[in-house]
Amino acid sequence: MTFKPARLLLALIAMSAAPAFAQNLAVVNGKPIPSSRVDAVVKQVEAAGQGQDSPQLRQVIKNDLIAREVLMQEAIKQGYDKKPEVRAALDNARQAIVVNQLARDYIAKNPVTDAEIKAEYDRFTKQMGDKEYHVRHILLDTEAEAKAVIAKIKGGAKFEELAKQSKDTGTASNGGDLDWASPSSFPPEFAAGFTGLQKGAVNENPVKTANGFHVVKLDDTRPAKLPSLEEVKPQIADALAQKKLQDYQEQMVKKAKVQ
Repeated sequence: MTFKPARLLLALIAMSAAPAFAQNLAVVNGKPIPSSRVDAVVKQVEAAGQGQDSPQLRQVIKNDLIAREVLMQEAIKQGYDKKPEVRAALDNARQAIVVNQLARDYIAKNPVTDAEIKAEYDRFTKQMGDKEYHVRHILLDTEAEAKAVIAKIKGGAKFEELAKQSKDTGTASNGGDLDWASPSSFPPEFAAGFTGLQKGAVNENPVKTANGFHVVKLDDTRPAKLPSLEEVKPQIADALAQKKLQDYQEQMVKKAKVQ
């Protein structure tokens, strides 16, 4: 089969135009929608764990993008893009997109290292300690009230019964039980009130905190169940990355001329 000159010219034009046309998902009222938008949305859906790439998913996304483009054109036709509140929202969105890209690039150029993660993990485990405590408490308004409760306990009264008068309504009904926790979970002065106690003992003197006066009982102790480095590595890396971004932001603000 041979092409006549006119048909050959048309075929060449079609071939040269095909790649450019393939880059468009659709053309709505003369406005092209790039196919790359579908690819971007598919990646977002997969990253969020909301679906997998498939012809059905791409068709849904295509329909949505076309509908959005139709509505966008109508909104512009009605002048919504000129409204002050819309322009302000667009400015905020543009700023967020640009700043987020700056943040991603900064972290890419200044990544969190394994050594930094290990150092933060070591700091965390040192702060948590190697022991957990099962503690109960009775919170009272005055030191005199707390001393009276301690005296009753020494006289044979049950701690759990006396805990019903505690100001801490969250634990009063269950014997003042604060469950298992590390000393770092409490205010330092409160932690100091039970870390030196023997199992089953009640502190000799009330422990004062910003909340009032505490009568504290130590039920038991056990070795701390700390997560391994590998278990918390992603969370530590994310926290350190956020810290780097915060430091970077503070440095930029200090250098800026703010009037």
